[in-house]
Amino acid sequence: MNLASQSGEAGASQLLFANFNQDVTSLAVGSKSGYKFFSLSSVDKLEQIYECTDTEDVCIVERLFSSSLVAIVSLKAPRKLKVCHFKKGTEICNYSYSNTILAVKLNRQRLIVCLEESLYIHNIRDMKVLHTIRETPPNPTGLCALSINNDNCYLAYPGSATIGEVQVFDTINLRAANMIPAHDSPLAALAFDASGTKLATASEKGTVIRVFSIPEGQKLFEFRRGVKRCVSICSLAFSMDGMFLSASSNTETVHIFKLETVKEKPQEEPTTWTGYFGKVLMASTSYLPSQVTEMFNQGRAFATVRLPFCGHKNICALATIQKIPRLLVGASDGYLYMYNLDPQEGGECTLMKQHQLDGSMETTNEILDSTSHDCPLVTQAYGAAVPKGPHVPSSPTALGKGRAEPGAEHRGSRSHRAARLPLALRGGACSTRPAVVSTVFKAS
Repeated sequence: MNLASQSGEAGASQLLFANFNQDVTSLAVGSKSGYKFFSLSSVDKLEQIYECTDTEDVCIVERLFSSSLVAIVSLKAPRKLKVCHFKKGTEICNYSYSNTILAVKLNRQRLIVCLEESLYIHNIRDMKVLHTIRETPPNPTGLCALSINNDNCYLAYPGSATIGEVQVFDTINLRAANMIPAHDSPLAALAFDASGTKLATASEKGTVIRVFSIPEGQKLFEFRRGVKRCVSICSLAFSMDGMFLSASSNTETVHIFKLETVKEKPQEEPTTWTGYFGKVLMASTSYLPSQVTEMFNQGRAFATVRLPFCGHKNICALATIQKIPRLLVGASDGYLYMYNLDPQEGGECTLMKQHQLDGSMETTNEILDSTSHDCPLVTQAYGAAVPKGPHVPSSPTALGKGRAEPGAEHRGSRSHRAARLPLALRGGACSTRPAVVSTVFKAS
């Protein structure tokens, strides 16, 4: 996520970008001085895995799971994408596009590059452009989401700039899968669960969060973040087991929702006055406007987090660290906040640590309550499947305004020159052969 403000500054922090990798085992941070990777295996200590100071003003840095493959974009060349093997210090390839790169998404099958009015779908193994979706509705924030599941490898992006339509695209078969009318207002956040079968959405209004089945588009859950004020949702994130959904915003509160279906109890005839009154009240809701009835049916937050700031851009994630469920929040104030989540009781989450991400590696805020909320979560039920070979249809189609085109019509020019490479990246020839990229996956 871009952590810089519109003026290009991120307050007192040097951070420009922060994002968790696909399984929330590491954190990538881009800054004015370069980029870093941190391991998320411990709460007490934030271990720095790697640091590069030769590429300045890094506004996008995305790592592929725990491999050495990393995609980098700098503010000094915002239309150029570099794909590197950071442990070897080599550049695999680079691509140039006709406009500023706003977002890059990775999984084991595909690499997605999002521009304001187009999306490029690359094959992760050889970095060839397989497909281009052109003339998408204006998307100045680069909002999009890519499923990390190999079998349900879907891409979601806004289908309209005026209402909350979601276009769902199958990146394996290279065809549109569905269009979901998710909200009345334009979209602000999107997130897939690890299985690629659920999609969470939020609009610019920020009061209601919905979860849809993928690819069918059926509404499964609806949660209300609040009714008092409209907010800007910064990020949505599922837990790896798909049981919880977190939502952070420009306010000081992070909401965590539990995705569980409440079983209806069999109807019994009331025997008391209060029972009769309750039955009449439930019956009266059928005469209320649909908007009011929906509010009665919307789920509330299972747990909440009170951040020590308000107004900072941030990104949240749910992870199991040292067998305990945690909520992680990386913010533009330059800190990573770690909270404990009680998966049975919920309630207010406990701040355990906050780690400084820029400058010195000092850690502040020791554990506030060492005895609270230390209950283990069920083992994460996520395993990476073996990638399957992509199937390319002869006539791809797309729904809505954004249309898809074959990779042969890719307008972004490709360059494999190693000129002006950062010092740490020199020494490796550029290549887009599958053998070169496959070595990245074997690296530890």
